[in-house]
Amino acid sequence: MQPLIDHARSFREQSTARPEEFARLAHGQAPQVLFITCSDSRVVPALITGARPGELFELRTAGNIVPPYAGARPTGEAATIEYAVEVLGVTDIVVCGHSHCGAVTALVRDDDLTAVPAVRDWFAHAAARPEGEAQDPTVAEAVKNHLLAQLLRLRSYPCVEARLAAGLVRLHGWFYEVHTGAVQAHDVHSDTFRAL
Repeated sequence: MQPLIDHARSFREQSTARPEEFARLAHGQAPQVLFITCSDSRVVPALITGARPGELFELRTAGNIVPPYAGARPTGEAATIEYAVEVLGVTDIVVCGHSHCGAVTALVRDDDLTAVPAVRDWFAHAAARPEGEAQDPTVAEAVKNHLLAQLLRLRSYPCVEARLAAGLVRLHGWFYEVHTGAVQAHDVHSDTFRAL
């Protein structure tokens, strides 16, 4: 924890060296991208994309799960998506899965999660169990299938559905390899993942 505290203390000094950049942030935000990814500490959206403060609106969930839309029972995830689309007017939404994902591994292996009931119940939102090899430590195929299911789920959100129909938002599926730093994007025309 101490290195993080030390950096937080010195961060203010760094920010005063670029006062105009940080002062601009006080006037609001206008990100163009909603970046939905896993809570995994190895996935750092700003590091992967090179985004500066104010450029990404992030939603992080265990397993980058987009829960089913339930208008009568709002969720933090639905509120974040709706705010990004309706209020901030993001033009692109990225759902980013990653290699070595513990959530997808647990889903593929059908792990017994009775000791962690909140995790078990959250994983029930994942849609169908993703297909892929449980023996593969990267669970790459399963993660890709899983993130495509989450993209499909995202399309069912009324705000996303309306913006897609109007051509005001684009959806992207990304796969990040934690062991190489490589990013692949889903190509809807060939239904394959290709290097960015």
